[in-house]
Amino acid sequence: MAKKQAPKKQELTVDELLQTMSSRFQLHLNRHPKSKWKDVESLIKSNEEKLDALLWMESTGGEPDVVELDKKEKGIVIIDCSPESPVHRRSLCYDDRALEERKEFKPTGSAVDMAISYGTQVLDESTYLMLQQFGPFDQKTSSWILTPDSIRKQGGALFGDHRFGRTFIYHNGASSYYAGRAFRVQLTIV
Repeated sequence: MAKKQAPKKQELTVDELLQTMSSRFQLHLNRHPKSKWKDVESLIKSNEEKLDALLWMESTGGEPDVVELDKKEKGIVIIDCSPESPVHRRSLCYDDRALEERKEFKPTGSAVDMAISYGTQVLDESTYLMLQQFGPFDQKTSSWILTPDSIRKQGGALFGDHRFGRTFIYHNGASSYYAGRAFRVQLTIV
């Protein structure tokens, strides 16, 4: 599958990416109290195929960081931890089906399919809610989240945000898109 293009803020080298992630890792130890940066860095360096995904996450404004979830995941889970939904992934509809169904004013792409093209996954509802314990995230923006088939078959899609001190999950038409809505992804490295 060809990678969908999203605007990038700048091209990063692997060394710059690792230095940025190391600084972020040290700044937010509460997200990963059981992890050590040297182990994370070693795992990243030994999985070259994941480097493109991490470079994309960083260059599109995701601010990826290791997040220890309550789930029993093998390896490490890296999630977009930017305070607001990643700036260079906004104004996209939910998936390619929604993009194809849109008759006019089509956006440049879709969230789910762009995430897949980079080997990442849009956050599901439970992961989005777990991420908020390290936040709050999306106080001015919103993020598409994986939508159950039963809702998607009816033309809808889910998104979340954090307002008034709590996290909300809403619905919208899957073909809709907004300047303040993007998507967050996770990347698992084993």
